[in-house]
Amino acid sequence: MKIITMLALALALSMDALAIAIASGYAIKRLHLHYAMRIAFSFGAFQFLMPILGWLCGCKIQALIAAFDHWVAFGVLSFIGGKMIYESFTLSKIERPDTPMSMHTLLVLSLATSVDALSVGFSLSLLEVSIITPALVIGAVTFALSLAGVFIGDRLGHCCEGKIEVAGGLILIGIGVRILWQHLC
Repeated sequence: MKIITMLALALALSMDALAIAIASGYAIKRLHLHYAMRIAFSFGAFQFLMPILGWLCGCKIQALIAAFDHWVAFGVLSFIGGKMIYESFTLSKIERPDTPMSMHTLLVLSLATSVDALSVGFSLSLLEVSIITPALVIGAVTFALSLAGVFIGDRLGHCCEGKIEVAGGLILIGIGVRILWQHLC
């Protein structure tokens, strides 16, 4: 997998985490670096682990769907991208808990923002792509963007969230189209 594709994939997958990080930064009254690091580390760790789990599951069933795996990858990525775009228009605001720093809340948010990465890991296994490097890139990009997002949220609030989701969705759909195009041509 080319580095530019990995970076685009990582950027697309990190958009949910970025939006939640912005909302969390907005919700925290007195932002400290350790709060921002805790959010960024949790989001980055889940975004690193979930593609690996999806990849392992995909490896188990790869032989069963090898003839049409590119269609599955296209379908999964397009569905996730479409869902991100749809949610950017239908969810008026991110529901913020009273204490965004509780461990339970942070784990739930981390899991919720990384479910798409599980599906992408599954798709990468069907394409016989090694998962470690993409997972590291996805985790690192998510960490960096989430860390920045907390501080952006502290300063700017919710002005960009919907646009971020749309961009992420379009990137995922574009990667899905590229995979399909490469296998059909």
